[in-house]
Amino acid sequence: MIDLEPLWLSLRLSFVTTAILLVISIPLASWLAYSRFRLKVVVEAIISLPLVLPPSVLGFYLLLAFSPSRGLGKFLEQTLDLRLVFSFPGLVIGSLIYSLPFMVNPILSGLKGLPPSLKEASSTLGKSGFTTLVKVLLPNIRPSLLTGIVLSFAHTIGEFGVVMMIGGNLPGRTRVASLAIYDEVQAMHYRTANRYALLLFAFSFLLLLSVYLINHRFSKANPLP
Repeated sequence: MIDLEPLWLSLRLSFVTTAILLVISIPLASWLAYSRFRLKVVVEAIISLPLVLPPSVLGFYLLLAFSPSRGLGKFLEQTLDLRLVFSFPGLVIGSLIYSLPFMVNPILSGLKGLPPSLKEASSTLGKSGFTTLVKVLLPNIRPSLLTGIVLSFAHTIGEFGVVMMIGGNLPGRTRVASLAIYDEVQAMHYRTANRYALLLFAFSFLLLLSVYLINHRFSKANPLP
């Protein structure tokens, strides 16, 4: 039998991270899609940086930032009694930064792919920007929303470098499934490592398969003109 606690902690981290990312990414993607801010391409590049940046690099700088002996980490611990290093809240913040492009980019692509007439017609009818976003634009990019949710969830559940740097490997607190696999391999317990890996592999495959199936059905039900 394998210890299920790392799997549960990974699922908990993924659920929390994905929920927060969804709330953050919808207005952010909307702003990027429709804003005329000249330097928004810089913002897009910063958001997408985790796609190309080695996880250990990002984790290292987050570890320095959250360290209780340095500026931000010291301020949080002294004023809010909040220590982010080697804690679950620290894992959540690191995961938010690391998985942000996996939520923002699909939503942004979906919004950019909509015909401008949708937004213009809603504005002509006197609808506010918020109402237009929630009742007109988002329902028309449901596949993009689903893709962002699933990719963010799957990406978070498979994190290694960032969570290792920020959270360490504390059983019951920061030891997620990917770290459990690493521990078992280091201990040469390949059978146990294989069980963890197979569970993550099967779960990730089913998530991605569900996205492709739902998007395929949506495309057939809503063919492009």
